[in-house]
Amino acid sequence: MGMFFPLVLSCLVATGVAFQPEFSRYSQRSFLSLRLRRGIEKLSLSTLEAETPRGGSRRERIGEAAANAIAVPLLSAGLLGSPRQVRASALPAGGKSKVVVAGATGQTGMRVVNQLRALSNVSPVAAVRDPQKGEKIFGADVEKLKLDVVKDSPGKMAEALKSAGADALVCAVGFSGGNPFEWSKQAHAVDNVGTVALIDAAKEAGVKKFVLITSILTDGRAWGQEKSPGFQVTNAFGGVLDEKLTAEKHLKSSGLDFTIVRPAGLRGDGPSRSLVVTKENSLNSGEVSRDTVARVCVSALFAPSSEKKIVEIVETENVKATPEVDWFSVA
Repeated sequence: MGMFFPLVLSCLVATGVAFQPEFSRYSQRSFLSLRLRRGIEKLSLSTLEAETPRGGSRRERIGEAAANAIAVPLLSAGLLGSPRQVRASALPAGGKSKVVVAGATGQTGMRVVNQLRALSNVSPVAAVRDPQKGEKIFGADVEKLKLDVVKDSPGKMAEALKSAGADALVCAVGFSGGNPFEWSKQAHAVDNVGTVALIDAAKEAGVKKFVLITSILTDGRAWGQEKSPGFQVTNAFGGVLDEKLTAEKHLKSSGLDFTIVRPAGLRGDGPSRSLVVTKENSLNSGEVSRDTVARVCVSALFAPSSEKKIVEIVETENVKATPEVDWFSVA
């Protein structure tokens, strides 16, 4: 029996059931409680007024969020011929900001890089284990940085980040399955130890903003979700949620300006439903497009209200979309 469960999960992966958290495809109707629905419906611009971010009037903050809402998707789609300059609160106001994306060749990291490369005031840096793979994916116009969160020491990664001139970092790393008997080891090495090392490296390198992608239910035990289907199935992959939680806690105590984005089950197709952004420990199922995850991460670099926030995101047909000006005010 001890060998049976990992073998079953291995078969699920081999037959096309996507790896965590893509396979968490439970009923769209059950992912929010009535209390959460009411909370989302009450969100308004007044929540933004309660925020006290660094710099900028209320009108400027709303204008910035509106500009990002329009600029990011249109620029990514190539529909704007003359990209506007978008100011990033945590990044230098003048010149181009260097944003390093760790895990850039992964499905979500790739989308983050492509959205960043469409912005005229950002120079993305694709941090990859295999530079040749990075070259094939992004071509010559995106800078590559050789970086391995498992093999490289924090000091070595810090030097790499310094050499790249990193102003901000988006961490989209995560172990990718494989041998089920190695899942625990891999999840610990990548989602815990490797990510913690990258956080330490970012701090040593003077990185000004760290955006970390984890998952809904990362802190599921804290709100009684350890027996929920979503938690049990996801955490069966090497205890990955527990490993991610360790990295989250380390980032929160690091002193860095951070945003943690916890997406629901990941979809490979484009956005087709309303995006709902909630505070931490609110969602236990649902799905969200990887494109949307990337967009929220990019917005976190630009929104003053994203400082030291944890948000959870899901796309649904049943709840009104959260306005972008409120994405980080809900936390």
